Parts: sequence; C-alpha cells; structure tokens
Amino acid sequence: MAYYTQDALAQMGFASLGRNVKISDKASLYEVHKMHIGDNCRIDDFCVVSGKISLGRNVYIGPFCLLAGGTPGITMEDFATLAYRVSVFSQSDDYSGATMTNPTVPAAYKAEIKEPVHIGRHCIVGAGSLISPGVTLAEGCSVGSASLVLKSTSPWTIYAGSPARRLKDRKRDLLELEQQYLAAEAD
Repeated sequence: MAYYTQDALAQMGFASLGRNVKISDKASLYEVHKMHIGDNCRIDDFCVVSGKISLGRNVYIGPFCLLAGGTPGITMEDFATLAYRVSVFSQSDDYSGATMTNPTVPAAYKAEIKEPVHIGRHCIVGAGSLISPGVTLAEGCSVGSASLVLKSTSPWTIYAGSPARRLKDRKRDLLELEQQYLAAEAD
C-alpha cells in the first residue's frame, strides 16, 4: 500500500492535519478543506471520504470504506475503527416516494435527511456495516460485521444484526492499555 508523503498531505489543504497521518494514494478525498485529521490516523486503499469529517487521534479507516460527511458531518473520536467496506452516511434521500431522489434533482424537489454522525472513542465497526444519518455510537461500542445501525447505541455494548440490536456488554480492559500506550508515546 502506498501512502501520500507528509509533504503531499500538507499541501492538500486540510482544515487541520495531525502528525504521522497515513492516507493511501488510492483513496478518494473530496472537500478536504472541511476535514480535520488527528495524529496517527490511517485511511487505506479505495476509501471515499467526503464533506465535513473530523477524526481524532489513532483513527483507522479500512479499505473500501465510505464516509459521506456532507454538510452535517461525521466525527470519529480517538481510537475509533472502521473495518473493511463500512459505509457511514450523514445525509440520505427520502426513500418513501413522497419526493424525488438522487443528486441530479434540484433540492426543491427532494427531502433529504441531513443529520450528523458521531462515532465515540474506542468504537469498532465490523466489516460491511452501514451507519445511518443521525446515529451516535457511544464510547466503547462494538458493532458486528454486516450490521445496519439505524439508532444510537449505549456505551460499552456490543451490537449486531440488521437492524443492529444490543447483544451484551463490552469489556473495558483496553482503557488500561490506552493509558500505557499514551504514557509510552510521551516518553
């Protein structure tokens, strides 16, 4: 996998760009002037990232992910992870048939849903999952592969299914490891 150099990233015009950021040269980025990328973030091959995006530190976005931030935006806090082929939408057409759909139709004939998405610290979203507009994944939430997340979650819980449902609590052992990692990085 080939990543843009730090110099190339610095010249792209991000709203803010942290240290040690790795973005594949095969990723497609649109409206980078609306993007805030924290330290140690990584975006892999064939991702499409567009609109208002804010990534905390150590955020990982796996291959073939789609982050459609649009105008409401998508926020991913520190240590959040999206596995392969996860799609996150902050905007969606109205599928009811009450209005027209698709980007070729003027806004006056459409009723788009536009709500920000928030993915909390230490959340991990499994391969092939989809996150809908307005969803908040609370801190420590884990979402199983191929899940459809239509509603916000509770902290430190595991969800899976279509639509996603709560399965059980998630361990918090990783918080101690986070402290060790941050202390080692500060040395």
